[in-house]
Amino acid sequence: MFASPDKTHPDDLDFIKHHLAGRPGPVLDLGCGPGHLTGYLHGLGADVSGIDLVPEFVAHARAAHPDLRFDLGSMDHLEAADASIAGMLLWYSLIHRDPEDVPAVLARLRRALMPGGTMVVGFFTGERVEPFEHKVTTAYRYPPDGFAALLAAAGFTEVGRLERPDGDGGAHRPHAAIAVQTTR
Repeated sequence: MFASPDKTHPDDLDFIKHHLAGRPGPVLDLGCGPGHLTGYLHGLGADVSGIDLVPEFVAHARAAHPDLRFDLGSMDHLEAADASIAGMLLWYSLIHRDPEDVPAVLARLRRALMPGGTMVVGFFTGERVEPFEHKVTTAYRYPPDGFAALLAAAGFTEVGRLERPDGDGGAHRPHAAIAVQTTR
């Protein structure tokens, strides 16, 4: 339940590093969970903080990374001024959202990003948008091109993509990550 960077696929860490490390300005890890990727980004020099809905995750993140800021909160009620955030990480943070809600969430996040700001989204993939049972609650798979279309409709331009099919004999679900930027 409490992940760590050493349990995160190296390709995922490289993708996150490439798109979010060294961003000038604040970076938010939205749905930060136990804070392992927040700590990873901090170790790369990012001015990063984490936000999560689950009090136990926030408490764990604060204990594990006492030098970082973690807040209990939601991307639905983000306390950030328009065009004030340089980067965002949403690593499996949207998988539990009803697909009908995702366009509005992306539009809100888009407003908070600076011109040229970068967002990285990780998600499970499938041939169509479909629910599946997950440890916590129902989650959704997305076709990568379909998710990219949602991001484009919200005003983002794709700048990178990582796709990884199930490569461990069924131990891991097919996965994708898409990096996008706002227009300058």
